[in-house]
Amino acid sequence: MFLLVLVLVAAVPAYLLGSVNGAIIASQLIYRKDIRKFGSGNPGLTNFFRVFGKSGALLVVLIDAVKTIAPVIFGGWLIWYHYPDMAVSEGWLFSRFYEVSLFGMITTGFFVVLGHSFPVFYGFKGGRGVMAVGTFLFVVDWRLALIGWGIFILLILLTRYVSLGSVLGAATLPFTQLYILGIGGYWEFAATFATVALLILRHSANIKRLLKGEESKLRLKKSKN
Repeated sequence: MFLLVLVLVAAVPAYLLGSVNGAIIASQLIYRKDIRKFGSGNPGLTNFFRVFGKSGALLVVLIDAVKTIAPVIFGGWLIWYHYPDMAVSEGWLFSRFYEVSLFGMITTGFFVVLGHSFPVFYGFKGGRGVMAVGTFLFVVDWRLALIGWGIFILLILLTRYVSLGSVLGAATLPFTQLYILGIGGYWEFAATFATVALLILRHSANIKRLLKGEESKLRLKKSKN
């Protein structure tokens, strides 16, 4: 039960920080506009780039990176601090724990993505979570991050579909984590799987457009507003 309390303590600030949206903040600070009123209306980095170009994109990345990294590190530290020597835990919650902080980081990462997708500060209408997932992967394991980002970038270069790269890059992560890299056990796999499922769910409209051949491709020139 105490471990569940720790997860909750880490999850609440993770969700609240995840609800902070870099694209909305940057569009309002720099351009005095709301990104949600332009392009696809999605408050994410891709739509921001399509509408405003490279200018301001760095601020979006910086905000979204900080809001993700800070709670993920805190979540891992919080559980590790109370269970520093746990290799295999007792009780119903865990079966194979290779490093207790890993579960804390991945679980906290899920709540960051949840906040980014359904932000309490913006009427529960947020982005699709690609930057949040891609950022917390680097905190969890740089190899996992490189594989995910590698697939993402390769597919964008080949197809120019950001959504396709996002979905397929994310879909491989739980299996790469457990069966190729051997990071954690089945509960860590479940936490990553839940995070990836949320990201794919947020791309459901994109997937439908991809199947119909109606999805927009990434272009390097910004729109004129």
